[in-house]
This record gives sequence, C-alpha cells and structure tokens, in this order.
Amino acid sequence: MAEAAIRENDRVQKGAQAGEQRQFVTMTVAGQQFGLPILDVHDIVVPEKVTRVPLAPAEVAGLINLRGKIVTAIDMREVLRVPPLTGDRKRVGVTVSHRGETFTLLVDAVGEVVELASACFEANPPTLDSRWRHLADGVFRLEQGLMVVLKVDRIMAIGA
Repeated sequence: MAEAAIRENDRVQKGAQAGEQRQFVTMTVAGQQFGLPILDVHDIVVPEKVTRVPLAPAEVAGLINLRGKIVTAIDMREVLRVPPLTGDRKRVGVTVSHRGETFTLLVDAVGEVVELASACFEANPPTLDSRWRHLADGVFRLEQGLMVVLKVDRIMAIGA
C-alpha cells in the first residue's frame, strides 16, 4: 500500500514537470485559502469532541475519536499563528498521515478539490506572510486570491 502511494506521488511529481495537472483539497483558515495535495489527505471529518491534553503544545488542540481510533488534532490557527476562532462554530478536520501516525488538522472550513496546472505553481513570493513561509511549498494565484500550498511534513514539525 505504501509503495503504491509512493509510486503515485512520484507520478504526480513527474507529471508536474511534464505540464500535467495537480489536485489539491482546499481549506480556509482565518479567511486565507490553503491547499494540501490530495494524495496527502485521507479523510474530512467534523469532530464531535476534542479532548484537551494537559501540558501539550498550544498547536495540539487535543485528541479525537476517529471511528474508534484515537487521533491527535492539530489546531491550524495556532500553527499558522492567527487569532483563535471566536464563537461556537464547529471546525472541520482534515485527516493526514505523518510517519505512520494519523493526525487531524483542524481548519475553519474545507472547500473543494481543485485541479490546477503545474505550470501555474509559483515559489513563495517575498510578500507571503512570514508566519506561513516555512510551512508553504509555494502558491497558486487564483481568481479569488492566493492559495498557499502547505506541506504536511512541515506542519508536523511543530515544536521541533
């Protein structure tokens, strides 16, 4: 299974060089659109309850029960250094894997899957918010604004 995912990821990367399309799951945090490569996303969930973990870093929102499996929930507002969400709005979880472990990234909203031309992918512009630059792989300029492409490995390096 892991070998198939690696082969698919290699195919997508080679396709990016050949002018193919890349697919991303879009999400919003604090009004900014972000994207994760679709191959990095396992599931979208709306957690019923997040249980805080004493003495955990601020980025760790807590633990959730994901179909009987205990999963660490990461607060993307903390990771991206933006103010906390006000009110009682439910947040959405984007489930990813990192080093064999499952995590849920809590975001304000999940959009749609978009397919974008690899040729339109740009390196991080110098004007990109410095709080996000180390997490971003690059950007796409879309009609509705900039979509910052995040790397799961960099997100999971919190506290490192």
